Amino acid sequence: MSGSQAMKWLTGVFELILAIPILGGLIVVGSSYGVLGIMLLLHILTLVMSAMSKEAKYGSILGIITSVLGWIPFVGWFFHLVSAILLMVSAAQRGGRTGSSM
Repeated sequence: MSGSQAMKWLTGVFELILAIPILGGLIVVGSSYGVLGIMLLLHILTLVMSAMSKEAKYGSILGIITSVLGWIPFVGWFFHLVSAILLMVSAAQRGGRTGSSM
């Protein structure tokens, strides 16, 4: 497993936790929205690592968008859920090279 794949799994799991109704909202609000800043940094790091490995970047790009819009109720939930799914799907791909054109 490459470092970028590991980061995709990690950020995917974090996004999935933030997508849990009520719990995710409590985490975001309880951290004074600081968790969204941390996730933004993690998604940027994952994007850079994916680009260097020539792996799919779409999950990290959506994760960055999610970190910016995650404070909006319902919209944030939807984006957290979709980001989690895309990150984990791209992390699970064999070879990690599928979708590298994005």
